[in-house]
Amino acid sequence: MSRTQDAIASAEARSAHNYHPLPVVVSSAEGAWMTDVEGRRYLDMLAGYSALNFGHGNRRLIEAAKAQLERVTLTSRAFHHDRFADFCERLAELCGMEMVLPMNTGAEAVETAVKTARKWGYRVKGVPDGAAEIIVAAGNFHGRTTTIVSFSTDPEARADYGPYTPGFRIVPYGDPAAVEEAMTDHTVAVLLEPIQGEAGVLVPPPGYLAGVRELTRERGVLFIADEIQSGLGRTGRTFACEHEGVVPDMYVLGKALGGGVVPVSAVVSSTAVLGVHRPGEHGSTFGGNPLACAVALEVIAMLRDGEYQQRAAELGDHLHHELGLMVGGGAVEEVRGRGLWAGVDIVPALGTGREISEKLMERGVLVKDTHGSTIRIAPPLVISKEDLDWGLEQLRQVLR
Repeated sequence: MSRTQDAIASAEARSAHNYHPLPVVVSSAEGAWMTDVEGRRYLDMLAGYSALNFGHGNRRLIEAAKAQLERVTLTSRAFHHDRFADFCERLAELCGMEMVLPMNTGAEAVETAVKTARKWGYRVKGVPDGAAEIIVAAGNFHGRTTTIVSFSTDPEARADYGPYTPGFRIVPYGDPAAVEEAMTDHTVAVLLEPIQGEAGVLVPPPGYLAGVRELTRERGVLFIADEIQSGLGRTGRTFACEHEGVVPDMYVLGKALGGGVVPVSAVVSSTAVLGVHRPGEHGSTFGGNPLACAVALEVIAMLRDGEYQQRAAELGDHLHHELGLMVGGGAVEEVRGRGLWAGVDIVPALGTGREISEKLMERGVLVKDTHGSTIRIAPPLVISKEDLDWGLEQLRQVLR
């Protein structure tokens, strides 16, 4: 067997089969390129679902991590450490908020947002104990914990994990009237992705986020924006909500916050909301650890001058223009997205999303399929225009 086949066979024999990766075994990476164990290079057009917004091995992030590794990596939250206050202050400032609750993974951050909204509902809004409801959108992807899959509409994510957590109302995505109709006196929050990634990079109709923001403000309900994939530069703005001039009550962040180096996530909100927590009620041993804070502080610094956001906007315009030219020629049915993020619906007769992804892999481009014949394109924000064009040309060749 080849080194690739041997590595895959060993992994299949010893790991749970909860993923079905493309048959490539990466051994090193830099910028927008990855190299496999055979020495073949691939253009990364997925960027770890936006965790690698700043590219593989970004020197600023690696140096920040190395410097912190030599000092202290973990104290637990039983003690203070000298990077924590700066991390919280600068992340709150980036978000235009007041307070931060750090965690590790995106799913942990969503769970934290759910718990915070419920606690706020009971302690501040006065909802009867055990009656709090959160409105969510069909097609959502917020993680894979038992509570989160309880309000998923994806059968693969949900099946066989019951009994499910109650307290959620699911409404169609993109329909503010449905959100209003679902609201009751027990509604404590509306939890939405400003752009639904796993569903195929679905951008809601213009005015949707602004409409939901106004509804939640009028009804005394928290608006929670899950910007784990869409935030921190991906769409051409720091946050996707900014495209509609919307500021939510709570941001849920992850992925790119750790720069692809360490897992870092956070809930960012006001003192009035996050101030409901008291010692011992919620926590994480690794949440806000020194290494995570050091890397995240560098990520925040890199976003401060808007260079990456502008790059995503400009290259994103080019990406969507080129993909748009492919629509209607018998190969591509629709293209959606914003910034350096696109969902491409391939004509089903040409193959499933998985089959198209495998053909692109053979040509040195790595993307990820989602439902049906849809592929997602989300390269690192550091990708060059020349490399982006090369990757798009490989897609054209596959679709011919």
